[in-house]
Amino acid sequence: MPVDQSLVGRTFPPTAPRAVTEEQVRDFVTATGGEYDGGPAPATYPFVVAFEAMNAFLEAEQIDLFRIVHGEQRFTYERPVVPGDVLTATLTVASLRQIGGNDIIGITSDITDDSGAVVCTAASTVVHRGADA
Repeated sequence: MPVDQSLVGRTFPPTAPRAVTEEQVRDFVTATGGEYDGGPAPATYPFVVAFEAMNAFLEAEQIDLFRIVHGEQRFTYERPVVPGDVLTATLTVASLRQIGGNDIIGITSDITDDSGAVVCTAASTVVHRGADA
Protein backbone atom coordinates (compact mmCIF):
# COMPACT_ATOMS: atom_id res chain seq x y z
CA MET A 1 0.00 0.00 0.00
CA PRO A 2 1.51 3.39 -0.98
CA VAL A 3 2.35 5.95 1.66
CA ASP A 4 -0.31 8.68 1.93
CA GLN A 5 0.59 11.95 0.16
CA SER A 6 -1.02 13.93 2.98
CA LEU A 7 2.12 13.22 5.06
CA VAL A 8 4.11 15.82 3.10
CA GLY A 9 4.76 18.76 5.41
CA ARG A 10 3.77 16.85 8.54
CA THR A 11 6.05 17.21 11.55
CA PHE A 12 6.26 14.45 14.14
CA PRO A 13 6.90 14.87 17.89
CA PRO A 14 10.53 15.24 18.96
CA THR A 15 12.49 12.29 20.26
CA ALA A 16 13.29 11.97 23.93
CA PRO A 17 16.38 13.97 24.93
CA ARG A 18 19.60 12.01 24.40
CA ALA A 19 22.75 12.96 26.27
CA VAL A 20 25.92 12.70 24.19
CA THR A 21 28.73 11.14 26.20
CA GLU A 22 32.37 10.69 25.34
CA GLU A 23 31.88 6.92 25.69
CA GLN A 24 29.03 6.94 23.13
CA VAL A 25 31.09 8.99 20.69
CA ARG A 26 34.07 6.65 21.18
CA ASP A 27 31.83 3.60 20.59
CA PHE A 28 30.40 5.23 17.43
CA VAL A 29 33.87 6.03 16.10
CA THR A 30 35.11 2.52 16.88
CA ALA A 31 32.06 0.94 15.21
CA THR A 32 32.72 2.97 12.06
CA GLY A 33 36.39 1.94 11.91
CA GLY A 34 38.07 4.99 13.41
CA GLU A 35 39.92 5.98 16.54
CA TYR A 36 38.52 8.62 18.87
CA ASP A 37 40.98 11.06 20.39
CA GLY A 38 38.48 13.33 22.15
CA GLY A 39 36.82 16.44 20.83
CA PRO A 40 33.68 16.77 18.71
CA ALA A 41 31.69 13.81 17.45
CA PRO A 42 32.15 12.77 13.80
CA ALA A 43 30.01 14.52 11.20
CA THR A 44 27.73 11.49 10.84
CA TYR A 45 27.06 11.03 14.59
CA PRO A 46 23.72 12.96 14.54
CA PHE A 47 22.28 10.08 12.53
CA VAL A 48 22.04 8.23 15.87
CA VAL A 49 19.40 10.73 17.01
CA ALA A 50 17.82 11.14 13.55
CA PHE A 51 17.41 7.35 13.32
CA GLU A 52 15.32 7.39 16.51
CA ALA A 53 13.05 10.00 14.89
CA MET A 54 12.81 7.95 11.70
CA ASN A 55 11.88 4.78 13.61
CA ALA A 56 9.16 6.67 15.49
CA PHE A 57 7.81 8.01 12.16
CA LEU A 58 7.80 4.52 10.61
CA GLU A 59 6.03 3.08 13.65
CA ALA A 60 3.43 5.88 13.75
CA GLU A 61 2.64 5.39 10.06
CA GLN A 62 2.83 1.58 10.24
CA ILE A 63 5.60 1.41 7.64
CA ASP A 64 7.75 -1.72 7.88
CA LEU A 65 11.44 -1.00 8.45
CA PHE A 66 12.37 -4.14 6.52
CA ARG A 67 10.88 -2.51 3.39
CA ILE A 68 13.09 0.59 3.73
CA VAL A 69 16.26 1.18 1.72
CA HIS A 70 18.33 4.21 2.72
CA GLY A 71 18.97 6.27 -0.40
CA GLU A 72 20.78 9.46 0.58
CA GLN A 73 21.95 11.32 3.69
CA ARG A 74 23.11 14.93 4.15
CA PHE A 75 23.92 17.01 7.22
CA THR A 76 23.85 20.80 7.48
CA TYR A 77 25.63 22.03 10.58
CA GLU A 78 25.25 25.10 12.75
CA ARG A 79 27.95 23.78 15.11
CA PRO A 80 29.69 20.49 15.93
CA VAL A 81 28.13 17.91 18.26
CA VAL A 82 30.24 17.56 21.41
CA PRO A 83 30.09 15.33 24.48
CA GLY A 84 27.83 17.00 27.02
CA ASP A 85 25.20 17.97 24.44
CA VAL A 86 21.64 16.84 25.07
CA LEU A 87 19.97 16.37 21.70
CA THR A 88 16.50 15.77 20.32
CA ALA A 89 15.39 15.25 16.72
CA THR A 90 12.16 16.48 15.17
CA LEU A 91 11.29 14.81 11.86
CA THR A 92 9.33 16.42 9.03
CA VAL A 93 8.24 14.66 5.84
CA ALA A 94 9.62 16.98 3.16
CA SER A 95 8.60 15.12 -0.01
CA LEU A 96 6.94 11.98 -1.27
CA ARG A 97 6.62 10.50 -4.72
CA GLN A 98 5.78 7.08 -6.06
CA ILE A 99 7.89 5.39 -8.72
CA GLY A 100 7.41 1.83 -9.93
CA GLY A 101 5.33 0.84 -6.92
CA ASN A 102 7.87 2.29 -4.46
CA ASP A 103 7.57 5.37 -2.27
CA ILE A 104 10.51 7.80 -2.36
CA ILE A 105 10.28 9.70 0.94
CA GLY A 106 12.33 12.80 1.71
CA ILE A 107 12.64 13.50 5.43
CA THR A 108 14.43 16.15 7.43
CA SER A 109 15.26 15.99 11.11
CA ASP A 110 16.13 19.14 12.97
CA ILE A 111 18.53 18.16 15.72
CA THR A 112 18.44 20.62 18.60
CA ASP A 113 20.28 20.98 21.88
CA ASP A 114 18.68 21.43 25.30
CA SER A 115 18.39 25.20 24.76
CA GLY A 116 16.31 24.57 21.62
CA ALA A 117 19.04 25.77 19.25
CA VAL A 118 19.47 23.83 16.02
CA VAL A 119 22.78 21.98 16.02
CA CYS A 120 22.30 20.43 12.59
CA THR A 121 19.67 19.28 10.14
CA ALA A 122 19.81 15.74 8.80
CA ALA A 123 18.13 15.23 5.42
CA SER A 124 17.48 11.71 4.18
CA THR A 125 15.90 10.05 1.21
CA VAL A 126 14.49 6.62 1.89
CA VAL A 127 12.84 4.18 -0.46
CA HIS A 128 9.84 2.28 0.85
CA ARG A 129 9.67 -0.81 -1.34
CA GLY A 130 6.18 -1.70 -2.44
CA ALA A 131 4.69 -5.12 -1.79
CA ASP A 132 5.52 -6.27 -5.34
CA ALA A 133 9.06 -4.85 -5.36
